[in-house]
Amino acid sequence: MAGLAITSLKLGHFRSHRATRLEFDGRPVALVGPNGAGKTNILEAVSLLSPGRGLRRAAGDDLARRPEALGWRIEANLRGMTADHLIETGADKAEARSLRIDGKAAPQSALGRICRVLWLVPAMDRLWIEAAEGRRRFLDRMTLSFFPDHAEQSLGYEKAMRERNRMLKDEVADARWYAVLEGQMAETATAISHNRRAALMRLAQAQASVESRFPRADLALSGPEGAEDPDPANLPAIWAETRRRDMAAGRTLSGPHRSDLRALYASKGIPADQCSTGEQKALLISLILANARALAADLGKAPVLLLDEVAAHLDADRRAALYDEICDLGAQALMTGTEAALFEALGDRAQTISVEDIDGISRISP
Repeated sequence: MAGLAITSLKLGHFRSHRATRLEFDGRPVALVGPNGAGKTNILEAVSLLSPGRGLRRAAGDDLARRPEALGWRIEANLRGMTADHLIETGADKAEARSLRIDGKAAPQSALGRICRVLWLVPAMDRLWIEAAEGRRRFLDRMTLSFFPDHAEQSLGYEKAMRERNRMLKDEVADARWYAVLEGQMAETATAISHNRRAALMRLAQAQASVESRFPRADLALSGPEGAEDPDPANLPAIWAETRRRDMAAGRTLSGPHRSDLRALYASKGIPADQCSTGEQKALLISLILANARALAADLGKAPVLLLDEVAAHLDADRRAALYDEICDLGAQALMTGTEAALFEALGDRAQTISVEDIDGISRISP
C-alpha cells in the first residue's frame, strides 16, 4: 500500500535554508548530518503542510531566515489521498501566512483534507511528566488526524470562551449573556469530546490489531487533577453554577480546555509518568505507529511521518523493529540522525540525504 508522500520540497529563506530543493521517491528518508545543520528545519517545513503552526509551534516571523528576514516560502508536491497537489505556503516580511493549493487560495483547514502528517520530536519526550497543556495538544493533533474539522470546533470553543472570560474579568452580571456564550461553548465542547473519544477508540483498536515490539499504551481522558472528565451535556449547568467561582479566578475553570490525557503502560500496569525515560519514549513511538496504522486503515493510505532523532535513543533491535513497522505500513517517514549507521537496518528500503551547514546555510547532497 503506497502512502501519502511528499515528492518534492522547495524551501526559500526558511530557517537555515536559503534555497533548498529536495526530491523524494516515496521511501522512508534518512536525513543525516551534524547537529545544527538544518535537518529538523526540513521536518518543520513538512509539518507546515498540515493545519496549525507546525512541530515547533513557531510564530511566522521566526520561520524567516536571518539576518535577511525577507519572509519565507515552502512549495511541495504531494501525492495525496485521491489526487496529486501543489501546496504553496509562506509569508512576506511582516505579513500573515498565506496558503495556496493547486494555485488557489485556501484556508489551513483544507490541508487536513488532502494530507495527514504525524510527528515525534525530542521536545515531546517529557510529555507524560510535564503540564497537561502539552498532553492536550498531543491528543488534539492525533484527533485532528482523524477528524479534519476538529480544529474548527476547537477554535469556535476558544473564541466563545475568550468572550466569557472577558465578561468574567469585567464582572458582568447579566446571566442572559453568559447563557448565550455557554450555549455556544457547549455545542463545540460536545463535538470536541466526541472527536477525542473516537480518536482514543481508534488508537486502542490499532494497538490491539498487530503484534508490536513497542508497548501498548492504554489512554483515558480525565479532568483537572485526575478528576473524572465532565460529560459535555452537563457543562451548561456546571458553568451556570460556577460563574462566581470563575469570576474570582478571572477565567473558565471547567470544560475540554482543562481535560488531561492519561496513559498506562498496559503490560506492566504502570502510569506513564512513573515509567522510565526509555519506557516513556517507547510509549510515544507506539502511539504514533498506532495513529498511523489507524489512518492507513481508514483512508487506504498511510500518513507522512516526521521522526526527529528517534533512532538515537533506541537499541539496534528496537531501531530495526521501528523501521520494519514503518515499511510494513508503506509510510513515507522523514527521520533525522547524526550518523548514517543509525539507519543501516533500513538498507535500500530508504533514501539517504546528507545535510551540512556551510557558513550558516544548509546544504543538501544525495
